[in-house]
Amino acid sequence: MAQTQQLINTLKKQLRAHGKTYSDLAPALGLSEASIKRLFANNNFTLQRLETACEFIGLQLAELIALMEADQPLLQQLTLKQERDIASDITLLITTVSVINGYSFNHLTEQYQLSHNACIQKLAHLDRLKIIELLPGNRIKLLTAPNFHWQPNGPIQQFFLKHIEREFFTTRFEDKSEKLLVLNGLFSQEANAELQKKMEKLAHDFNTIIQKDKITTIDKRSGVTMVLAMRDWQYKFFKKYLR
Repeated sequence: MAQTQQLINTLKKQLRAHGKTYSDLAPALGLSEASIKRLFANNNFTLQRLETACEFIGLQLAELIALMEADQPLLQQLTLKQERDIASDITLLITTVSVINGYSFNHLTEQYQLSHNACIQKLAHLDRLKIIELLPGNRIKLLTAPNFHWQPNGPIQQFFLKHIEREFFTTRFEDKSEKLLVLNGLFSQEANAELQKKMEKLAHDFNTIIQKDKITTIDKRSGVTMVLAMRDWQYKFFKKYLR
């Protein structure tokens, strides 16, 4: 019902954008202006009437749906309270990260030890947080923006840092899918700021490539974590030689 209301609201906006009124639409649908007002008030359009109304303003129904989706604000970040909620439940955290990366209901239950009921409960939780919309048939509509990110130094970032410190570097980075660069240099504040901007650009490119790669089926993609960090820091070994 929520999607139906959103779609009809989008139709209403498009009527106004095309300079049309309920009175103008009424003859196209073979109804009175009062009946048109009731259709919009009650969100009671049949599919045929929706298609006819779209044709009246020169749109395809698929275009109206695309406009509705584009009009929905996407989530860029959770609150600290929401992140604490997720970080306190490892199953919910796994579900959250997985759906953000494009997992379907079947992928979740096939890959993780999640019963159907438990999976539905976790997805319903994410629906309440507005991270997803749980649709009929357990279909998942992702509501996060392409540049969605965790709170800086928030509960979830701290969780991952804890495990990155312990697990991430326990490899020789020799596999074709791995890469490690360790660089050292002397930077002015201006040079440091310039490089940080390039790091942000790389993060943007990372998200852009993920979006483009979604045309590849999920069974041909694997999870990748990229850690890019920079700070004023020296090896502990060097510190004892400092004055």
